[in-house]
Amino acid sequence: MSEPDIFYILGNKVRRDLLSHLTCTECYFSLLSSKVNVSSTAVSKHLKIMEREGVLKSYEKEEGFIGPTRKYYSIAVSKTFLVTVTPNIFWYKSLDLDSPERFERFEIRLDELNKSPKSLHSMVTALIDANKKLDQIIEALRIIESYRNNLMKNIKERYLKEIGDMTQLAILHYLLLYRKATVEQLSDILNLKEREIKEKAEELSRVIPLNIRENLIEIDEDELMKKEAK
Repeated sequence: MSEPDIFYILGNKVRRDLLSHLTCTECYFSLLSSKVNVSSTAVSKHLKIMEREGVLKSYEKEEGFIGPTRKYYSIAVSKTFLVTVTPNIFWYKSLDLDSPERFERFEIRLDELNKSPKSLHSMVTALIDANKKLDQIIEALRIIESYRNNLMKNIKERYLKEIGDMTQLAILHYLLLYRKATVEQLSDILNLKEREIKEKAEELSRVIPLNIRENLIEIDEDELMKKEAK
């Protein structure tokens, strides 16, 4: 399969929102439609685009013995995408993520780079050296992103098994990725009333300690460390 046109996919807010919801769990069409403020026709169009590009896959699943058959969607790629756009460089790379093969110490000595090359040859050599350093950084990024991906997968599975509340999980998911959020942000992302966000954040805080101050919500890392130490 060819590489998905990820920048075309991410260039639309509705598609970004749909992907964000799908990182919490697989979703059927009507549930996805309820999560974004556009028509079901528009949602269908965006899902078809992402499926065509190979970013999503769909499948049908029966809901119990007498439930209807529903079409579900899930994300079909596990990649990190890097891009640099400047007046001098357009550079793009995708990294396949999998289980980290190893954890090792990375020592990347940027102070070894030639800060002021003078001749054309020395400039070319300096750029080649910089590319080699970048390769090391990219490999470290691939390993840590694979690690984060696997951790998030395990957190989702454990939370749904032990707590079973998808809205709480969606809030936790966002806080783990972005560290903090306002009630308005979460309300917009999850397409829920601010009152519901506050209620669910309070419920979540009984499981994962949170700092909830006025309109800002973040994980209480100090309290979390105390619980881990017990």
